[in-house]
Amino acid sequence: MPPPTDRGADGTTDGAPDDTPHATTDGNTAYGKKPFKRSKSHFADRITADGRDGWPVEAGRYRLVVSRACPWASRAVISRRLLGLENAISLALTDPIQDDRSWRFTLEPDGRDPVLGIHFLSEAYDAREKDYPGGVSVPAVVDVPSGQLVTNDYQQITLDFATEWQALHRPGAPDLYPEPLREEIDVVMAGVYRDVNNGVYRAGFATGQGDYEAAFHDLFRRLDLLSVRLSDRRYLVGDTLTEADIRLFTTLVRFDAVYHGHFKCNQFKLAEDPVLWAYAKDLYQTPGFGDTVDFHHIKQHYYRVHTGINPTGIVPLGPDLSGWLTPHYRDELGGRPFGDGTPPGPVPTAEEVPPSGRPEPAPTGF
Repeated sequence: MPPPTDRGADGTTDGAPDDTPHATTDGNTAYGKKPFKRSKSHFADRITADGRDGWPVEAGRYRLVVSRACPWASRAVISRRLLGLENAISLALTDPIQDDRSWRFTLEPDGRDPVLGIHFLSEAYDAREKDYPGGVSVPAVVDVPSGQLVTNDYQQITLDFATEWQALHRPGAPDLYPEPLREEIDVVMAGVYRDVNNGVYRAGFATGQGDYEAAFHDLFRRLDLLSVRLSDRRYLVGDTLTEADIRLFTTLVRFDAVYHGHFKCNQFKLAEDPVLWAYAKDLYQTPGFGDTVDFHHIKQHYYRVHTGINPTGIVPLGPDLSGWLTPHYRDELGGRPFGDGTPPGPVPTAEEVPPSGRPEPAPTGF
């Protein structure tokens, strides 16, 4: 039975219907009788150029709270970096391990976020809506002056970064959601979300064989289609990076490390599909993607928080990550990663991924 102040097990659930997984007080996941169903974001206000929801775009006003373990939050981190919004919206990193109050700032020396002054992200939720019964999810954008949560709408946050925050983009920022391609991008992202982004969770959190097999087949059918699509083009839509690539990447980069074994998505490893593996490596080696990925956080979270799936809490030592740094040869397909723009600059020192979370090149020689 979930506790009265139910918090999402991995920060990706928001409501509390009985067909949604819930974090229990011991970190396990409880389920109803229905298949896994991801609930919609409860706080869906938008931060816009005209401030129509009461939240205008304003440099320095908001703080983006993320976990590097969470694929949905990683979308926002990548988008923010590619667009050069580091100076416009600050970044708060949570501990990959949660307790019954969910995401916590225990990476900070005193366990308190230095800007928001809170110990738990739930405090920003409570400042917005007292006794909110749903899950505390990341990404979350918090209004610094009031300390209130603005939005946890992970589907919309990155689209607004690309469109509503344009006045604060860096010079040379790519157009991640180009208007002429939006219809095609939306169609591609819908399939990726249903069968891949959410599909791995449908498989991993399934409580019945039939539900698991349905999710499994949907996932690998979609991966096969994506492999074919990417066999003769460098990016999913057009010849430049778009939002669609960001959304697929955040699942692919976690695939062999956690989804293949932990979520039983084991028809094949990402590294066993030549096209998808090369595509994922290409993105990982593109500034703004791999330099935001922390494999240590990813593995610590999934294997230690999901005790209903991994009751021992043992974190596997593998897989070997050095392959992420090997040649991908995708540039032979053409394409211009940033279009008419330029790559982002160096990662801000305070936001660098520690060596423990990065792959090391394979040793050479004897």
